[in-house]
Amino acid sequence: MRSAVQQWWASADRAGWRSFAGALAALGVALLLALYSSAAAEGGQKWRAWAAALAALGLAGWVAARIVPGLARRTALRWLTLRLRYRLTREGTLYLALLVVVLLAALNTANNLLFLILAAMLAGLLISGVVSRAVLAGVELRLELPEHIFAGQPVQAVVVLRNNKPMLPSFSLRVVGETRSAGNAILTRPVYFPYLARGQAARQAVELRFARRGRYRQDALALQTRFPFGFLEKTLRVEMAEELLVYPRVEPTEEFYEVLPLLSGELESYTRGRGHDLYGIRDSQPSDSARFVDWKASARTGALKVREFTREDERRVLLVLDPRLHGEASDAVLRERFERAVQLAAGLAWHFYEIDAELAFHTAGFSTPLARAGEIIYPVLRALALIEPLPATAAASVLEELPEAHELYKIILTSQPRGTIPTRLWTSSYLVFFDAL
Repeated sequence: MRSAVQQWWASADRAGWRSFAGALAALGVALLLALYSSAAAEGGQKWRAWAAALAALGLAGWVAARIVPGLARRTALRWLTLRLRYRLTREGTLYLALLVVVLLAALNTANNLLFLILAAMLAGLLISGVVSRAVLAGVELRLELPEHIFAGQPVQAVVVLRNNKPMLPSFSLRVVGETRSAGNAILTRPVYFPYLARGQAARQAVELRFARRGRYRQDALALQTRFPFGFLEKTLRVEMAEELLVYPRVEPTEEFYEVLPLLSGELESYTRGRGHDLYGIRDSQPSDSARFVDWKASARTGALKVREFTREDERRVLLVLDPRLHGEASDAVLRERFERAVQLAAGLAWHFYEIDAELAFHTAGFSTPLARAGEIIYPVLRALALIEPLPATAAASVLEELPEAHELYKIILTSQPRGTIPTRLWTSSYLVFFDAL
């Protein structure tokens, strides 16, 4: 207790307290002068009564003109200007109904006890409003979000409240999200803080899960309280502009498991090297190492043969997503196929990231240079999070813009009809058509 008092005294506005003490002393003298004026008037001493009254009035006016404005400037009354929304609760409705009954009974019977009870009930409402404003005042709100978020995966966000009031704690606070578009809100469940000490911060973890890829926005958060009596729910809106980008799902899907074995075979046949999986047996060349000689095959054929392996650690891939929608299906079906293609592209990019392959990505309006997948994976996922389908009549064709790049194996996801695919792409590409997903 002593340390709290010492801390308060060290941070106190001593000049303000001196002004306050001076004002109290001056008003005390004014009260004594007023009492003396009343006594003098009863004793028939009119001039003394008038002089004492004028002195008391002048002293009170001096305090009001000189001291009160300075004290008002030193006083933090921001809580009086808070713009709150009020909602009457069920308990508050019952309380008001009971108050009306007591009011009618007091007016009809002129019973002083009923008027006393009515005054106490009205005082309860007044206290509820004042205390709830004090509870909501001086509270800072912050929402902490992780850097990378994937659709369908739970993530931990943190809601932080800080009570900047030097003297008063806050009780029974609830944080809720407010946004103009409910489908793209970040915080969709309330977070409750039972107690927030003065000058302290409190943190609450909340699990978030986003069903779809794309951009999410939180226009504002709201602080709510029903403290102290629960008659009214008071809401303080805290403006903020929090945006969040949710990446597509990267978990393997049925389409991923169907494509990967075929893709692995195509890729291994396109790039050969010194890996672990056997690619084939060929005639020996002077530059070949003796440790790769296949002695059984050499003995059987009478010529020196060596083993050749797939180059799993040197794969170089160009991943292409064509966003144009072709086909005679409904818009809803085409859109669903497009979303499956985006998810498959994200899963393939993540797969190449996990095996540390060299990867380049290309789509309409965005492309990356060839690099280690770990260096470009998040720019690729950001592009996939924001990509939107284009009509089939779009001027630019992603497939027509593709560079030759014979050293890269191309994985192309497209809805373009098979007969319109450029011939040069069939020999160095693996094509996945949207209608097959």
